[in-house]
Amino acid sequence: MPIYAYKCGSCGHAKDVLQKISDPLLTVCPACGAEAFSKQVTAAGFQLKGSGWYATDFRGGAAAAAPSAGTAASSASDAPPAAKDACASCPAASAAGATPTP
Repeated sequence: MPIYAYKCGSCGHAKDVLQKISDPLLTVCPACGAEAFSKQVTAAGFQLKGSGWYATDFRGGAAAAAPSAGTAASSASDAPPAAKDACASCPAASAAGATPTP
């Protein structure tokens, strides 16, 4: 369940509330009783740290995350023959006339 931050517009009382997404919004301030209790917009409460997939694949921006279409097409045609026939043992490749590699 997410934690929502609420703040009273009347007295300034702030409170974090654990609620289901389907629960109704709180409107009554628990401190002063005014109908000025509203949900606040907050940032996500997690950080991606370490040397995993985030640091290696996405930290560099869009260019590091996905190669361009021209790069992908040229790397497929420049692949060695063993890599091109890597799936030769699957039924779809055999039906297409490819021979399995030992």
